[in-house]
Amino acid sequence: MSLNNSSNVFLDSAPSNSNRFQVNVINESHESSAAVDNNTDPPHYEETSFGDETQNRFRISFRPGNQECYDNFLQNGETAKTDASFHAYDSHTNTYYLQTFGHNTVDAVPKIEYYRNTGSISGPKVNRPSLLEIHEQLAKNVAVAPGSADRVANGDGMPGDEEVENKEEEDNAGVVKFGWVKGVLVRCMLNIWGVMLFIRLSWIVGEAGIGGAYYLISRSLGPEFGGSIGLIFAFANAVAVAMYVVGFAETVVDLLKESNSMMVDPTNDIRIIGSITVVILLGISVAGMEWEAKAQVILLVILLIAIANFFIGTVIPSNNEKKSRGFFNYQASIFAENFGPSFTKGEGFFSVFAIFFPAATGILAGANISGDLEDPQDAIPRGTMLAIFITTVAYIGVAICVGACVVRDATGSMNDTIISGMNCNGSAACGLGYDFSRCRHEPCQYGLMNNFQVMSMVSGFGPLITAGIFSATLSSALASLVSAPKVFQALCKDNIYKALQFFAKGYGKNNEPLRGYILTFVIAMAFILIAELNTIAPIISNFFLASYALINFSCFHASYAKSPGWRPAYGIYNMWVSLFGAVLCCAVMFVINWWAAVITYVIEFFLYIYVTYKKPDVNWGSSTQALSYVSALDNALELTTVEDHVKNFRPQCIVLTGGPMTRPALLDITHAFTKNSGLCICCEVFVGPRKLCVKEMNSGMAKKQAWLIKNKIKAFYAAVAADCFRDGVRSLLQASGLGRMKPNTLVIGYKKNWRKAPLTEIENYVGIIHDAFDFEIGVVIVRISQGFDISQVLQVQDELEKLEQERLALEATIKDNECEEGSGGIRGLFKKASQLNITKPTPKKDSSMSTIQSMHVGEFNQKLVEASTQFKKKQGKGTIDVWWLFDDGGLTLLIPYILTLRKKWKDCKLRIYVGGKINRIEEEKIAMASLLSKFRIKFADIHIIGDINIKPNKESWKVFEEMIEPYRLHESCKDLTTAEKLKRETPWKITDAELEAVKEKSYRQVRLNELLQEHSRAANLIVLSLPVARKGSISDWLYMAWLEILTKNLPPVLLVRGNHKNVLTFYS
Repeated sequence: MSLNNSSNVFLDSAPSNSNRFQVNVINESHESSAAVDNNTDPPHYEETSFGDETQNRFRISFRPGNQECYDNFLQNGETAKTDASFHAYDSHTNTYYLQTFGHNTVDAVPKIEYYRNTGSISGPKVNRPSLLEIHEQLAKNVAVAPGSADRVANGDGMPGDEEVENKEEEDNAGVVKFGWVKGVLVRCMLNIWGVMLFIRLSWIVGEAGIGGAYYLISRSLGPEFGGSIGLIFAFANAVAVAMYVVGFAETVVDLLKESNSMMVDPTNDIRIIGSITVVILLGISVAGMEWEAKAQVILLVILLIAIANFFIGTVIPSNNEKKSRGFFNYQASIFAENFGPSFTKGEGFFSVFAIFFPAATGILAGANISGDLEDPQDAIPRGTMLAIFITTVAYIGVAICVGACVVRDATGSMNDTIISGMNCNGSAACGLGYDFSRCRHEPCQYGLMNNFQVMSMVSGFGPLITAGIFSATLSSALASLVSAPKVFQALCKDNIYKALQFFAKGYGKNNEPLRGYILTFVIAMAFILIAELNTIAPIISNFFLASYALINFSCFHASYAKSPGWRPAYGIYNMWVSLFGAVLCCAVMFVINWWAAVITYVIEFFLYIYVTYKKPDVNWGSSTQALSYVSALDNALELTTVEDHVKNFRPQCIVLTGGPMTRPALLDITHAFTKNSGLCICCEVFVGPRKLCVKEMNSGMAKKQAWLIKNKIKAFYAAVAADCFRDGVRSLLQASGLGRMKPNTLVIGYKKNWRKAPLTEIENYVGIIHDAFDFEIGVVIVRISQGFDISQVLQVQDELEKLEQERLALEATIKDNECEEGSGGIRGLFKKASQLNITKPTPKKDSSMSTIQSMHVGEFNQKLVEASTQFKKKQGKGTIDVWWLFDDGGLTLLIPYILTLRKKWKDCKLRIYVGGKINRIEEEKIAMASLLSKFRIKFADIHIIGDINIKPNKESWKVFEEMIEPYRLHESCKDLTTAEKLKRETPWKITDAELEAVKEKSYRQVRLNELLQEHSRAANLIVLSLPVARKGSISDWLYMAWLEILTKNLPPVLLVRGNHKNVLTFYS
């Protein structure tokens, strides 16, 4: 039965076409509805005059098996009759249209045939009407011209205040900066020529034969790697202080032994001397970098003299005492004997390597103080490479010389000479006249394997070697004592570990890390108490190897990421060599000591997980970021090679939030169904002069994206500058996204103030809906009772924060001056107050703004504040009512289904409402249940609404007529000339012809609101099919009236219309 255009008369009629919906009565399902419908008093959302009117209607209920068609019935004393003004064929296009809800419309109800594949054996596939067919203009018989006035700016949020950064110039006077020689070369040479050169190299030759790291890692691999290895690297440098000090103390103890001046015993003497030494070194370091640098130069000079003294000593003829201790000058037999390894019990290549390896740790001595260099980019590579070359030559030279001059074992007794006729068995010492064979059975004190002071014995003047040992050990200890706090300070300044922020503070012109010095001192003291050099050295080797492994890997990673910012200056650089070095470092760690390596990596992994979880707010342009970009780009390009498939459809939304913080509720509900599954872009249009708009837009981009990240909203922020709001949105709809990751759904808030808004704003609002449909993009309009825009609340909060800061500043000033006496104290108070610019607020020109500023934010529109957070809260047990009236491809059903998968909405059940034929209630209910089960979508209930075609009651219709009255032209009440003039002057107004032509659709919107109030007022959320306004047929104001009356006095509503392409499928 179809609805008559007349507003007063209903008469009986027989159905004219079996394909039409025959709606005669209101159907009430025989199944009971959810308890919330029967027992809960629904909340009041908005004032309305017809909230309970539908309860006064006369209703007839059908039971299963008792469905009859009633030819006529009374409703409010009126009789129904067939509308003779609608025909099965359109007079202009001669196209047949189904009668949906008894109206001449192409829009179709949900049917399983629309979701079948072509050639399906279960039935034929039917194509639903496209979005183009229901949106484009059919005929121009209605004299309605869309408004063509100029568009206006959008009201999406208040422009952010321009951020002006005032950076004070740093006072560089007095800051010490070093060049590549003093800053890098000297430091590296002193560290590499450390304790190992003078008191362990001879032993290593006897056993094995002759044969700014934190910045590099963190800035290359990011805070996760840098933060974890940086802590280990700083700790390793602190332990290195102990190693060098213990080496120094060993030499002093040996001298005490020779003079019989031991204090307690060798171990405790090392602890005592080491403790005193580290205190003195701490004093030098605290005195400042300049003093430390001067000391390093003096120590280098001594070291060079000591090394030269050793080489001179190798050519001075040996005496009998030195020969008894194993030194015979250069001998080919000794060189041949010492060329291969001869490991003692418990030693091997890697155990010896572990003890020697700390000698190589000095290569980073210059990089560790990069902040104190004049030109780090030039100084570090030049100084480090030259230092490596010089020290490598020196180490090899010393190893060859000592291996060619000194035998492995010697007794030290001048009486152990060869007896006539004795067989030497190839021993070099025996061939030179000495018998040291008893060293095979009992320990000896001399020779390469036993005497750590071999270089002193060989040298031309022994005290110079002792001075060299002191110079090497103390300089290396001093360099490590400076490096460790610097690395630690850099780590703490990055605020990766919040608990260590205390150590980030620097003092003086050079920003000296005094707190870091104390921490390093404590660590060094703890390891000095071990008093055993061969125990400390492997610990350092492990930590430094881990650091070097990541340095090598960072070089490889930067190359692999193909970042344009990675431009190595070395022509012979190869990334695969870096990777090999990283793998080799890791392998050596495990060979030296597998359990120590495991512990090191467990600590590093724990720190990595910690930093990853905490997500420090740093941006270093790391290669990890570069590789993420490359991966994302590759994946995006790969997606373009694959055709879209309905199974992989996900809502990818453009959300017109303006500034994302100004409409949080709109963003929250969108984020609820896009998080972890679809694209979400918060968009803002800046309208006005291009230069000003672009400046304002660019200044706020980073801030607004940062707000999204801070609030853990997985969305992007995008903005455009345009001459008008609609043009800006049109640009966003066309250009947003990348490849397959392009928006397919537009989400906008309902324009609550449409009746007070200027004409151009309404044209813009409705125009962007038309544009979205033109671009085949779905539309979601969200309405909540209080509206979305909280920009005024944010302004109040900003004002209150400023006032609070000024109050605290004034209180601090008063507190600082409360103890001062006399007028000077008062003057000081006013002086500081003037510096703080604490003045009486000047009244604003805008009286409404003044009123807002005078109100406390807790008192200002509390309902709006609460409404803005309603979608952040967990939704209790309730329902999401889905009124799937028209088949749009399934988006109206998919969005609420995704919501039920979220933690906040998981307690809400889906109730499905669809329109149906009165004589097929049960069949259509079964069909819909079958379709939903094929989609594998769980639902609590299905309601077939059989009374959508009923004419709304008088009061409901009266509300609608009053709503549109200010926008009607009323041309039929005027003469032809006056009517034509009015049409020209106000083309946007609703004409009588238009209103009469679409009265049936207007009835439907009013009637649907009655049904929504009757069935869904207690729902948590209503998802409803969005009516489509055919272009050129429905004026903007009439369409806004439809949306208003349709969603009035209801819970939050999502008006959804897909692009009429399948987004659901039941095929696997």
